[in-house]
Amino acid sequence: MTSKVVLAYSGGLDTSVAVAWLREQVNMEVIAVVVDVGQGGDFEAIRRRALGAGALDCVVVDARDEMANSYVVPAIAANGLYEGRYPLVSALSRPVIVKHLVAVARSVGATSVAHGCTGKGNDQVRFEVGTKSLAPDLDILAPARLWGMSREDLLRYANDRGIAVEATGTKLYSIDENLWGRAIECGVMEDPWASPPDDVYELTRQSADVPVEMVLTFEQGVPVALDGVTMPLPELIASVSRIAGSYGWGRVDMVENRRVGIKSRETYECPGALAIIMAHNDLEALVLERDLAHEKQRLEPRWAELVYDGLWFSPLKHALDAFFAETQRYVTGEVRLRLTPGNCIATGRRSPYSLYDYNLATYDPDDAFKHEYAEGFVRIWGLGVATWAGKQGDGVGAPGTASGNQGQR
Repeated sequence: MTSKVVLAYSGGLDTSVAVAWLREQVNMEVIAVVVDVGQGGDFEAIRRRALGAGALDCVVVDARDEMANSYVVPAIAANGLYEGRYPLVSALSRPVIVKHLVAVARSVGATSVAHGCTGKGNDQVRFEVGTKSLAPDLDILAPARLWGMSREDLLRYANDRGIAVEATGTKLYSIDENLWGRAIECGVMEDPWASPPDDVYELTRQSADVPVEMVLTFEQGVPVALDGVTMPLPELIASVSRIAGSYGWGRVDMVENRRVGIKSRETYECPGALAIIMAHNDLEALVLERDLAHEKQRLEPRWAELVYDGLWFSPLKHALDAFFAETQRYVTGEVRLRLTPGNCIATGRRSPYSLYDYNLATYDPDDAFKHEYAEGFVRIWGLGVATWAGKQGDGVGAPGTASGNQGQR
């Protein structure tokens, strides 16, 4: 009996060739799985392409709401930015796809899952580690790591088998898109000194120049309304992205450290993601207690690193999710963002749970802060360093900084 493999299918050249290659080289029946995470496209046409390439079946899953509510929401809670800049556009979509790959594999009795990733990217890690986290018994196949074909070879392979693909011999850029943003790499941008050509951008082409303000409303850390209009999260993200992107804002151009040990030049468009994270972070500054806020900021980069590295389903990531979820209990309120060409800043924030006390903060006559208490506080706070200075200090500064005195003792 021929075994079955479930393939993460995008409709592109690589995964279309993978359908035929898996049938011919591995002698397996292929079930293609297309997961809609907001990338757009004609999914019926993609389904027909998979069947035309030889797939036994093609399952199309609408996972836009799931990605927004179960994957983007935790990323917002964590202010998820890998290396402080990248809002994990592709990294967030991979565990969504993996979850459905495994579900389909279970439903059709498949023994394997497959993907179209090469051997030098992050996505192979995310697909394979994610799969093993959910279904350690499933085998994993990666045709693109094995077949040794160039792009021209792939086109010839597809043409010889009558596989319909929308591709040319020259691939200018590699693009991955979903509701959280757009990732662009390859081509001239493989030179980190080269400026990205204007034609790589779609979401952040400037069309507006009159300054505008928009107000984002959050409930327990989740954005729920834009300018007072409540809407589903996918729609809200798209609206914020459209407005912010129209001012030419929301681009990230960086050299990042891939999990596989190489540096790569990456370009992203994520105006909605960056604006929402900015607003969320700003609201947290208003409502989170000092020590909680500082500890959360310390843990946020670790969460982003885990997700980037394909460890969405790991115990540590789940534990951090629980911590971040607890921090969102009072992250309710509004943040006003002001947009001008090429810029977005927060200009106002308010919350019923605000820890900002005007009477304590003001220098006006309404000042309720007890200034006389400060002398004792400052003395006790500095008592330890004052004791050290009297017993061990050199009278100038930190130990060993005074004209080589440390070495003379």
